[in-house]
Amino acid sequence: MTNPTPPTGRSRAARLLARYWLVALTIVVGVVSAVLALSGATTVATWLAGGFALLVAAGYTVRMIRTLRGGGLGVDLLAIVAIVATVVVGELAAAIIVVLMLAGGEALEDYANRRARRELDALLRRDPRTAHRYVFDGSTAVEDVSVDEVRVGDILLVRPAEVVPVDAVLLAEHAAFDVSSITGESLPAEKQEGDEVLSGSVNGTAAVRIRATQVAADSQYQQIVALVAQASKTKARVVRIADRFAVPFTVFSLLLGGLAWFVSGDPVRFAEVLVLASPCPLIIAAPVAFIGGMSRSARSGIIVRNGGVFERLARAKTVVFDKTGTLTGGRPVLMEVRAASGFDPDELLALAASAEQYSSHVLAASVMRAAAEHSLPLRPAVSAEERATDGVLARIGERTVAVGKLSFVRSLAPDAHREPIAPGELAVYVAVDGAYAGALIERDPPRENARDMLQGLAALGIPHIELLTGDAKETAAGVAAELGIDDYLAECLPADKVARVASIAERPVAMVGDGVNDAPVLASADVGIAMGAKGATAASESADVVILVDDIGKVVEAVAISRRTVTIALQSIWLGIAASVVLMCIAAFGVIPAVVGALLQEVVDLATILAALRAARPTPGDPGQTIPPTIASRRSWA
Repeated sequence: MTNPTPPTGRSRAARLLARYWLVALTIVVGVVSAVLALSGATTVATWLAGGFALLVAAGYTVRMIRTLRGGGLGVDLLAIVAIVATVVVGELAAAIIVVLMLAGGEALEDYANRRARRELDALLRRDPRTAHRYVFDGSTAVEDVSVDEVRVGDILLVRPAEVVPVDAVLLAEHAAFDVSSITGESLPAEKQEGDEVLSGSVNGTAAVRIRATQVAADSQYQQIVALVAQASKTKARVVRIADRFAVPFTVFSLLLGGLAWFVSGDPVRFAEVLVLASPCPLIIAAPVAFIGGMSRSARSGIIVRNGGVFERLARAKTVVFDKTGTLTGGRPVLMEVRAASGFDPDELLALAASAEQYSSHVLAASVMRAAAEHSLPLRPAVSAEERATDGVLARIGERTVAVGKLSFVRSLAPDAHREPIAPGELAVYVAVDGAYAGALIERDPPRENARDMLQGLAALGIPHIELLTGDAKETAAGVAAELGIDDYLAECLPADKVARVASIAERPVAMVGDGVNDAPVLASADVGIAMGAKGATAASESADVVILVDDIGKVVEAVAISRRTVTIALQSIWLGIAASVVLMCIAAFGVIPAVVGALLQEVVDLATILAALRAARPTPGDPGQTIPPTIASRRSWA
């Protein structure tokens, strides 16, 4: 897990030349042509510069045709016309500058994109690739293996300052880890033997032993790396809108250039106008702004899969929330064991906890905690099956135990009935050997900042908030009343959530959830937002936005970043268009020579990039500037 050797200045220069070869070649052709012209070889200089410019124009023409065939709208027409016009009227220096402007504009765009992706690239570079695995348990010999070869239960050695390769538990008595890239905490996290250590943490000054609890693909850091890699590869929808700006802009530019030519009678005037009609602001502004926005959101613990999500989220009129683990903390507390006739409360709790140890739902953890508090040992199961969105069915010794929703338990124990519960409480039903055994009454209170988050969305002008949950009506009503949500729907199956979101008229609709049962509705909503810090992998994979910290307040921040990013993208586009139009109008009067106009357009391109890069910068008062990747695989049936 060593860092690669930093590149030398020579290798870096070689990479830059290879990456931006057209810029380098244009400069060489320009310099050689100038030297030839000054030395008296004017004809050779003319043929070299003109031929090169026309060859580049032909290349852009091929690219434009391919774009049109692919169903897109090309923005290269103005560049092609400008190059050809300047060559035809003999403004060869201007033609070379236009070529340099286009090649340089694309190079600046690439540089800006790379700069805006700095945080995302840093995350990808820190992805651990190797692990030091003990040859066998108790051995002192270690072997270096690929992180993908690590299996659950393997004993690993993590040396000082190394990145923890997979999720694990600490076997050393004590250790300290730098978790700033995961939680944002600046101070080292003190860990004791048996504590969980997340992949991506950086070990302190002492070598430690850990036992792997997840393979690499299921570990927190690698899951986030995969999300980031996917998020950084897609193109924003607003870029296609920018392409459409090119149609009226092109028509206006050609008409203005033609009018200037007609009025003056000088074809050079047409070329002078066209060199200032560069499409670079349209090409550059949107992608730079959206990649900057993705980088900005990643620093705040919010992964956005593609730039088009920003546009939809910025226009959202409805936000729909799941309850358990989303608006609530997902750490319910057992309030009462309500045993049916013929069942002992302690026996009921012990059987339920023994079955729940094979469930990954948040309520399962609360049942097991309650059993431990009552000193009730968990019993191993002969067989166990978790049924996502319903519950768990397990064979504990000679007894068959079902724990979960009323509908699930009632399908196995027809005498099961709904228990009366207070607002905000929920009931976990239990059947034993086909008979109703009782219910565990729990309470999962809303998150402390849930109400503030909802008020923040209202302050952003989102008019419609709704709650969808699989819990009972009483539970949903209590939480909705506590948080001030007027619209809610209880006892929803995954299909019910999908149908409800599809029926909402106030669109776009953003759906916020965290569990397996939320995956379908997250995928079907206009924008799916997964609470990925404790949510299921399926939810994160189905979502457009993944919040990597266990903070519901990040929903407001995601909307705010989206709106700011879209605003900056459109501002940058209009800045470039406005500056080009003003300069074209001036050039129509013959005030700006073609060469000067081409140089001025470079300034416009640079201003557009700088304006778009604002999306990557935090605004004053922004919280959290770290990338905190924590996704735990967990299923949900509430």
